[in-house]
Formats: sequence, C-alpha cells, structure tokens
Amino acid sequence: MPQTIDILLPADQAEGTTNVVGKWFKAVGDRIETNDPLVEITTDKVTVEIAAAADGVLLEILKAEGDNVEQGQVLGRIGPVGAVTTSAPVGAPGATSPAASPSVKSDSAPTTEELAPAVRRLIKEYHLDPTRISGTGRGGRITVEDVEAFLARPQPEAAAGSRLVPHTPIRRAVAAHMVASVSTAPHVTSVFQADMSAVIAHREASKAEFAARGAKLTFTAYFVRASVAGLLAVPEVNSRWHDQALELFDHCHIGVGTALETGGLIVPVIEHAESLDLFETARRLDDLTTRARTGSLAPKEVQGGTFTISNHGVSGSLVAAPIVINQPQSAILGVGKLEPRVIVDPNGRMIARPMLYVTLTIDHRVLDGFQANAFLTKWVETIERWS
Repeated sequence: MPQTIDILLPADQAEGTTNVVGKWFKAVGDRIETNDPLVEITTDKVTVEIAAAADGVLLEILKAEGDNVEQGQVLGRIGPVGAVTTSAPVGAPGATSPAASPSVKSDSAPTTEELAPAVRRLIKEYHLDPTRISGTGRGGRITVEDVEAFLARPQPEAAAGSRLVPHTPIRRAVAAHMVASVSTAPHVTSVFQADMSAVIAHREASKAEFAARGAKLTFTAYFVRASVAGLLAVPEVNSRWHDQALELFDHCHIGVGTALETGGLIVPVIEHAESLDLFETARRLDDLTTRARTGSLAPKEVQGGTFTISNHGVSGSLVAAPIVINQPQSAILGVGKLEPRVIVDPNGRMIARPMLYVTLTIDHRVLDGFQANAFLTKWVETIERWS
C-alpha cells in the first residue's frame, strides 16, 4: 500500500449542511482492515459512516469528535502496519483538537501523562474537565494559556434542581440550519382546512391491497400526491431564490420530515414524485422513512429536495406556524392533527367531519399570499375530491 492514505470527508455530502465528527470507532495505532468503519459523520440531515479504504493501521486523527469539517477535508490517515504513530494524536481517545470547541469531545479525559505539570495543576485546582478545553499547543496539546482562556469564559451553570445536558452534534447542526433559514428568508404562513372524508374512505378500501403488494398506505402518501398537484398548479412554489433570478425546477423532489427516537429530524426525499402514482409513492415513502429511523439512509437520499412536508399532526399538533423552511427551498407544508370537527355544510347544517389544518409557510421574497393560497386551494381540492 502507499506510505499513507488520507481519510477524506466524501464529496457527496449534502451541500449547505454542517458536517460534524460524531465518533471515531478506532484509536490511533489500531489495526484496521478494508471496509472497517472508521468514523461517524453527523449532519443536520443524516448520519453516515466512513470506512477504511485499505488495510493498515490508523496512523493519525486530524479531526476530533465534535469538530466541524468540510467536503474534501482530511479527517485522518492510514499507514502501513508498523508505522510510527504520534504520541498525542489530535482527537484520539485521551486528546483534544486544536479546532475543538469548548464542549464535551469524548467520554474519556486525557491521561495526566499527556498534560504538562502546570496544566495538570490548574485542572486539578479548578476541578476542570480537560475534554472541554481547546488545545492550541503542538499536536493539539492543552497549554496553560488554553486553561486560562477557558476559565475566563462565562460558563453555563445548572441552577438548583436542574442539570446540563450537552448538545449532540445533530442537535447543534439542526439549530444552526434553523437559525440560518429564519435569518435568510422572511417567513409568512397561510392556513387552510381540509375534509379528509374522501381520503379516509379510499384508504380503508385500498390499504389491504397495497399491503399485499408491499406498500404501507399512510395518509402522508396522499399528502405527497396533493402536494404534487399543488406544485404543478403553482410552479413558483417549487423553486429556489437567487439574487439574480428565480430557479424553477422541472421535477418535484419532495422531502418528508421524519422524527428520530434519539432526537432530531431527518428529511428523506422522494425523487420525481410527479411521475409516481399513489402505490409507488406509498412504497417509496415506507422504505425511506423506515430506513431513516434506523439510520441507514445514504447521503444522496436526503439531498436535492425542492419542497418539504412536515406532518406534525402525528404527534398531536393542530397548527404549527411558521414551520421553518428547509433552505434553500421556497416553501414548506405543514399538516396538523386529523380530528372530527363540526362544520357548516352548503345547506347550513352543522355536521361532524374528519378535518385537519394545513399550512404553507413561504419565503416572501419568492412568493406572495395569492400564490400560497392558490397552492393550498389546489391541495385541499385534491384531498377532498379524491376518488
């Protein structure tokens, strides 16, 4: 094998996301074989593992757990068996990174032998966790100045009866993405309601057949089909803002927000939804959301979305507004809880119907209220006239 092989962040990671080193599965000096999982990368959309490209030994780690990384950056290096490794590798268990932020980096602190005597004395005196201190010395070692700078920062303290829970990398990434979206686009939300009677009748008549053919028929599949109808009726909703022009997409690549049991949200994308029927939509939706919850999606399966659906009603919410737009898209649909409500029919009679609220949050640079309402009108019409 070559003298060393770089471990790179793949170039196919989703554009515009924050990539964070989640966990190293190997320590410096460990023997590795081709395709062994080496490191976990977490974004605001998906978690992926990077595998070894060759047999050898993990020679060095250049990006520590919790570090932000960019496409093409070197995370570490693989060397031939017998190669000499550094005594205090950046990011290895028991070391810190020169780029590390003052947050917990790993479950184990550096050993006392890896710290200078003056540094050990300060850490002991102030009862500090060295994994929370950014090391700027050679090889990422913590210096006295690093400890003093850390002590000078205001540190969060838990009040009586509370405790601090460090943010996970995916929670940090989602937070950054949400703040960026709100600061980029002026959000405006329109609210409609839809009678689900026709969809409920169709689903009851069809779900056994769909299951026999290998697809679980959920209400979300109908929401995807209604969204396609709305996007085709109002193409500007299926777009991206650029300072010089509006980019209109020819295809409907619809993302569906999927909550994870471990916290956070992932948005798998149904590509070319405009070319699918209800069965194929249900089949793809079932496959993507199932694999999303087990962490087995590929990066490309959360890329390229042009429109997003947030079915927040499954957890009991009636209306959520505004739902933060999944940048760089121009709009996001929110579907609330399905419940029986009393409405007045055209003859003036009060009757109970299975109703839900549906919202469209738009980037007001791209769309006006008239276009948002035209989209929702088509969406509701598609749902209420389903046959």
